[in-house]
Formats: sequence, C-alpha cells, structure tokens
Amino acid sequence: QLVPLRTYTHEDVKMAYSVLTTDDSATIRKIVKRAFSGYNCKLFEAGNGVEGLAIATKEKPDLILLDVTMPVMTGMEMLAKLKEEPELKEIPVIMLTAESGKENVTKAVMMGVKDYIIKPFDSNELQIRIRNLIAQRKRLQEQFNRNFFIDGRTTELGSADERFLEKAKDILDKHLSDPDFRVESLSRHLGISRMQLYRK
Repeated sequence: QLVPLRTYTHEDVKMAYSVLTTDDSATIRKIVKRAFSGYNCKLFEAGNGVEGLAIATKEKPDLILLDVTMPVMTGMEMLAKLKEEPELKEIPVIMLTAESGKENVTKAVMMGVKDYIIKPFDSNELQIRIRNLIAQRKRLQEQFNRNFFIDGRTTELGSADERFLEKAKDILDKHLSDPDFRVESLSRHLGISRMQLYRK
C-alpha cells in the first residue's frame, strides 16, 4: 500500500509508485496532488487524453486516474488506446466520472477498468480506493509466488494469464542452470519489455 515516507517500513511496498492523472479540471488534479502529498509517489498530470496517452507511453505509470469527459480525446477513447498497446494495457485504470456520466461505467468495466469514482470526491476516498487496488494486486502477486512456483497451480487466473505463466515457467525451467539468464533474457524470450514483464 502507499504510505507516507515518514512511516515507511520494510513491510510496505518498497518501490515508489507513479500515478498519471488525466483530467481537464485543474481542481481535480490539485485534489489528487494533495492526496499524494508526502507519499512515496511520483505524479504526472495531463489535461486531455492526447496528453495523457503521450505521458503514459513515455513514463509507463503504475496507475492511471482517467476522467471520462475531456476535450481533444475523451477518457473512453484514451482507455481504448491504452488497451491496444501491449506495454500499456496492463496498467490499472481508475475512471473519474460525474454523476451524469455513470452510463459509461459499465462499458469502462467491460474494457478492464479496475475501479471508478464518482465526482465530487475527497482525497481520503481516493487514497482508500488506490490502497485497496494496490493491496489487491499485491495479494495476487503473493498468491502467484506461493502457488505457481511451488506446485504449478494458477488458481484464479484467466486463460490468457495461465498461458503466459505456463510459457514463462517453461522458459525458466529450460534455463534454470544458466547463470547468465536474467530478467532481460526472460523478457526477450517472452517477446515483451522488462517493464511489461514486471507489471504482469
């Protein structure tokens, strides 16, 4: 979970998270910035989907907060673009929507959005949602480490994830005795970048 730097401990996530806020409202971006004040987190901001997509492509953030209604490129359009890119489609997205935009929520969830928040919201709600999402991902990672590499089970994973993990395990099994086989080698054999491999 995200924790203030002053209380950062060994048991917490050790790597700083990066968050991209894509929203045409400067007020919303300010609320997000305030929510992460003092946290071990790098923030990026964009005022529309075109800017947000460019930053996401360059920085590969760990989490994206995405407004539904924006000029130039809407949040739904940006979401569709993210899901088309292999190195971006795994990034968790939380949609920000006004009450009148709730009809987009079902579509967004079907496209893989992890959560959504109705505007207006406060920084405490935002922190809780993000902490819950990160904690959920951490539990899945721990379950994967405990189950998959110990007895090969891939419980609670979709078929695409299962195929990916089986391929990764086969590659690791073949190169287990190779002292020069590193993360870069695995990502190359899988045909994805190191960042995408880490995120998966």
